[in-house]
Amino acid sequence: MKLLESFNLGNITLKNKMVMAPMTRSRANFDGTINASAATYYTQRASAGLIISEAINISQEALGSPLTPGIFTSEQIEAWKKVTNAVHENNGLIFAQLWHTGRVGHSLVKNGQLPVAPSATAISHQQHFTMEGMKDYETPRALTTEEVQTIVATYKQAAIHAIEAGFDGVELHAAFGYLPNQFLAESANQRTDQYGGTHENRNRFVLEIMQAIVDAIGENKAAIRISPTSTYNSIVHENPTTQFTLLIAELNKLPLAYVHIMNIPFPADKFPTYPANSIETFGKLSKHPIIANCGYTRETGEAELNKGIAHLISYGTLFLANPDLPKRFELNSPLNEPDRATMYGGKEIGYTDYPTLN
Repeated sequence: MKLLESFNLGNITLKNKMVMAPMTRSRANFDGTINASAATYYTQRASAGLIISEAINISQEALGSPLTPGIFTSEQIEAWKKVTNAVHENNGLIFAQLWHTGRVGHSLVKNGQLPVAPSATAISHQQHFTMEGMKDYETPRALTTEEVQTIVATYKQAAIHAIEAGFDGVELHAAFGYLPNQFLAESANQRTDQYGGTHENRNRFVLEIMQAIVDAIGENKAAIRISPTSTYNSIVHENPTTQFTLLIAELNKLPLAYVHIMNIPFPADKFPTYPANSIETFGKLSKHPIIANCGYTRETGEAELNKGIAHLISYGTLFLANPDLPKRFELNSPLNEPDRATMYGGKEIGYTDYPTLN
């Protein structure tokens, strides 16, 4: 199987082409330190060719959901070191996914501070989880130009912290409606400065972050995740093909580790300008290795690799429920079913207690 073949990703060799996708588990402590059992959780899945961590807040301002980890204090960095050391001791590799939620948050989670965003436009027809229950989204505060540039520098510092914490590289979470994705989308970005108005200007924030990260940690250690067709969190692109074609062309100029593309389904009748398949549309434009994501199985993942556009396949809930997923694919063994009731929050149940074949 191609899925079980090794792959050279920059200066590191992955033992297979199966990537554990980033998955928020909401099991950090209230101070943003990752909990002690996370070392067990990630180590159990170290047979993945590459692990991408759950999304990690780059600052206190970046925080949008309770019980999610950060990497901006010394205590948080030290807690992550225990995770990365454990993964490496078990011959695994792990990248940190860097996260700023932007408007995907609530003042109840942010010590009374409003979420920030490219523009003062709220998410509609959704609610956000807080420790006081589900709440309607608030209208965020629009960032000033100077604040945008400060956040770019914060991403750079977070990347430095991630390498200090022992991660093998970092992935910018520029997908699924979080802050970088908000800058990319007309529905969330109505700015009139250099970060809004045109495709090139809306791409600017993401590209400045990626350049800053490369400058900070070097070649083949910075990566990015995008979701050109996701409409979650009130994200709408007028012309995503043009938008992301220009973005990929600029990313091609940087020495990145990979581009991680979420191939998210969408209602075609409501979004006639959207490409039918993001992997085929954008993956073939990239000079970097492509990780394909979204609902793949053993069979469809193998078929995607055989098409020759994607180089790696990332799995989310399958890795959550099956710590030894590569072995199960190798033997074509039955898979554990994920317990969706325990995906977010809680302790060991639904976290480190999924059985392996052994």
